[in-house]
Amino acid sequence: MTSTRVAVVGTGLVGTSIAMAAVRAGDVATGWDADPAAAARAAERGGFGAAPTLLEAVREADLVIVATPIATLAAVAVETLEAAPRAVVSDAGSVKGPIVADVARLAPAHAARFVGGHPMGGSERSGPDHASASVVDDIVWVLTPTDGTDPAAVGRLETWVRSIGARPVRMDAARHDRLVGFVSHLPQVAATALMGLVADEEADEPEILLLAAGGFRDLTRLAASNPGLWSEILLTNREAIVDAIDLYVGRLTRLRDLIGGEAAEEVRAAFAAAKAARLTLAAKPQVRSGVAVIQVPIPDRPGALAQLTAALGESGVNIEDLQIVHSHEGGRGTVHLTVAATAADVAATTLAASDFDPTRLA
Repeated sequence: MTSTRVAVVGTGLVGTSIAMAAVRAGDVATGWDADPAAAARAAERGGFGAAPTLLEAVREADLVIVATPIATLAAVAVETLEAAPRAVVSDAGSVKGPIVADVARLAPAHAARFVGGHPMGGSERSGPDHASASVVDDIVWVLTPTDGTDPAAVGRLETWVRSIGARPVRMDAARHDRLVGFVSHLPQVAATALMGLVADEEADEPEILLLAAGGFRDLTRLAASNPGLWSEILLTNREAIVDAIDLYVGRLTRLRDLIGGEAAEEVRAAFAAAKAARLTLAAKPQVRSGVAVIQVPIPDRPGALAQLTAALGESGVNIEDLQIVHSHEGGRGTVHLTVAATAADVAATTLAASDFDPTRLA
């Protein structure tokens, strides 16, 4: 299969991760960033080329992914379409409606080659130093073509997205913006509001964060995200997020009233419904095919992780990926291990025999 010449414009966390995934798939990737030092660092980390100018980065490209800050996406996409006359151009912005409309308005002669995109991967961290090809593994990659988009351009992009390990899903741009308002943007707002509330309470109760257990840390993880990035995203998608906040406030108000009114059965029912919905979400595929994820509580003491990995190594189990979620609750943390699906039973048996308590999640 012929490799694709991919250019990534903007080498932050998402752009660099996409370039790394392209290299992993055998493509020829080039990156460019307005910050030359960031581009050089990303290229060194990701094993791809760094171009000195945007023009040089995209001129010979078959496919260009624009991953700049959301305020500049449309303008950079238009510049890219003009500089790369043969390329399919897409973006990685988390808001689609305004971007797609602006490109169509600013570059009507080239807009047929632009396919709005949103890879639903990333983290609260930012910058190329935290990038990884695994960021795109089995993620949903939303594409938002319009009636004016060239079907061949959409097909080329879909084929490429699959080739690097993600799952393309076509969706109307306005529908995308409404849905991510609930499942992506609202969680950011909720985490920020909760963290801000507790930080204010800390002024009078300086020990409050000493009591923060795993639940609080999980809920507020997103509050560590890039403030500038998220303020731009939320303001760009302001109508959808305001509607989502209003509905969320309504849910909170109803739950508050049930608790205040000592409506025990209704409170229990609300929690039961939410639990059932969450378990359904957890049961859906969240990892690429062929692998399994095992959750392992681990004591917070020197050598515990080494004991876990050594046990798996002695059993011939290769660890594909490993993440640690730390918690001060009970002096424990949680390890999420990704192993080949065929090795999952051996891994679980080995860990149980080594006095760990593994649970297979997927």
